[in-house]
Amino acid sequence: MSELRPTLLVVDDDERLRERLQRALRDRGYEVRGAGSAKEALSLAREETPEHALLDLRLPDGGGLQLLRELRDLDPTINIVVLTGYGSIATALEAVRLGATHYLTKPADADQIVAALRRRELGAQDDPPPPEVVPSLARAEHEHIERVLADCGGNVTQAAKLLGLHRRSLQRKLSKYPPRR
Repeated sequence: MSELRPTLLVVDDDERLRERLQRALRDRGYEVRGAGSAKEALSLAREETPEHALLDLRLPDGGGLQLLRELRDLDPTINIVVLTGYGSIATALEAVRLGATHYLTKPADADQIVAALRRRELGAQDDPPPPEVVPSLARAEHEHIERVLADCGGNVTQAAKLLGLHRRSLQRKLSKYPPRR
């Protein structure tokens, strides 16, 4: 007789990260399915609504916050944890307001994700959040610059204009930190 494992939907457009998370979370007792887009995630959730979902905020076909709303409409009891590389206080508050159980910033390891998923079961007061490393102001600035640059399709000139910087100044700032992979 097979044991019942909690179901988990992992939604992230980074295929390598998604597959790595799926393997790690399977090893920790979850029955895991993965999706690379909001459309694919909704299709999987409609076939079989998962008990838990791990959502990236930035997806190729729409935002994770909209997907969060749609998953909650499908099943108001679904336990949703948001995982993003572009974290901000505003999106964290919005995600929690929309029903996310927890909000994590990348990189987060599988144990942090499991702790966030279990938070609802244990009750937030019984499970204090793990201490998170707060990035330096310089690191936060660089992550913002990377996000704007990604939104501009890697066009440094366009990103510099949006950031209100001279192109060379932006290039100097980019050279201070290696690209994240």
